[in-house]
Amino acid sequence: MAEVSACPWRLRRYRVAVYHHLIPSLGAHRLAKLEPEHLERLYRKMQANGSSAGTAHQAHRTVKTALNEAVRRRHLTINPASIAKAPKVDEEEVEPYTLEEIQRLLVEATKARNTARWVIALALGLRQGEVLGLKWEDVDFETGVILVRRGRLRPRYEHGCGDKCGRKAGYCPQKINVRRETKDTKTRAGKRSIGVPDQLLALLRQHKAEQERERVLARDLWVEKGYVFTSPTGEALNPNTDFHRWKDLLKSAKVRDGRLHDARHTAATVLLILGVPEAIVDRIMGWEPGKSARMRRRYQHVTGQVLQQTAAKVGGLLWGPSSSSVVPASGHAAPNPSRSSTPAEPTVYVALLGDRRIPFLHHEHAAAVASQWGADHPGEPAKVEEWDREKWDHEGPGGPRAIRDQMPDRRVVHHAYAVYLPGGYRLNVGRAERLSALAWEFEPDLFTDLPVRWHTARRSGQEVEAQVRGTDEDAVSAAFGDACTEAVDRARNPGNYGDLDAC
Repeated sequence: MAEVSACPWRLRRYRVAVYHHLIPSLGAHRLAKLEPEHLERLYRKMQANGSSAGTAHQAHRTVKTALNEAVRRRHLTINPASIAKAPKVDEEEVEPYTLEEIQRLLVEATKARNTARWVIALALGLRQGEVLGLKWEDVDFETGVILVRRGRLRPRYEHGCGDKCGRKAGYCPQKINVRRETKDTKTRAGKRSIGVPDQLLALLRQHKAEQERERVLARDLWVEKGYVFTSPTGEALNPNTDFHRWKDLLKSAKVRDGRLHDARHTAATVLLILGVPEAIVDRIMGWEPGKSARMRRRYQHVTGQVLQQTAAKVGGLLWGPSSSSVVPASGHAAPNPSRSSTPAEPTVYVALLGDRRIPFLHHEHAAAVASQWGADHPGEPAKVEEWDREKWDHEGPGGPRAIRDQMPDRRVVHHAYAVYLPGGYRLNVGRAERLSALAWEFEPDLFTDLPVRWHTARRSGQEVEAQVRGTDEDAVSAAFGDACTEAVDRARNPGNYGDLDAC
């Protein structure tokens, strides 16, 4: 039986923690004598010597994998690591960067080389390897989409001097990288397309122009590999160097220290604050469907802003909406029922527009609407009447919630709507898929002044509806596709959206 330190399944290939702690601890013990108690003692020793519980747990997982190979090759009959009690890990809650901290980082990033690299990390939450593995062929400027399909690998070096320099391989003056630069994403979910904000697309165009200037300056030294983010000579960026640039950015922006991976936590939390649907979050972050719920719990952190929005929604439901309510900044939220608080004044000024009644708190607002609506609809009655509050509460459509305390926006609001049956089949409800109207001609619960906002909802039956509305017609058209995609998925997989009780 071979000694552990020379076993053919190469424990040394695994993590440094195993190599430095397991091999010396076992000494001359043979595999056949390895007991679960030995491993548990090792984990305790690692933690006593200063290793974290997470490092000890990683060592346990690595040893278990290595000894599984020993079992497969019949050097062992039972894997002792499967019996040994794994170190307990108390996962620390990551504190994502605040909006103010993100803005300070973005401002400071404009002063650094490869500015767009840090904007992608904070805005889209791509992993370090995914960003460094991006090539220009993956960026579609016309559609505004980035395709993630590979990751940058950390270099692995060997001596080029015949191990004569007396240094580690990574510091050898003649070191040779024996590892390929990139590999495909590990999972199908990891290979994904992500929509890019216009501001980031502009930065990428600027970055491409700057890279062209660097290519001219480097001349014969330039190595063309097609990467988006490169060294001044076109080589792929080293992940270790990239990590140190992140630390430099935090210091120059005077932002608290954190891991580079914390930028990914921050991006995921921003999606939570914006109310982006879970299916879209999973696609942006590259999470597999079977693991997405666990990953959202790990990466999306309940910040003060999330708590405030939740409190505002509860308050609006129980006591009615108020002007101080927190309004989500997303284009992916359910419509806000009303924009103003219920007035306590006894008089309501009602603009009578044809057969519609629009109530206002101020006479000048009602008069302006009647005048403008009358000009748009010649020959139809348009006037203002004064109602007492009690009469409006009993006779007015919508009651006190419909009363507006400000002048409505005159811009056109575009609307798109679809309904799907279980299984994802489209239901024709005899209603136009799309319509447009002046903002004040919408009922209060359909009003929006955002370029686009959309949501899906399950009806009291089993149908799922997709609704999109906004002032930007092109944005509404684009968002309608996303809304319908989620509605179909929601109709087919109600359990993924917490809809089982409604079925």
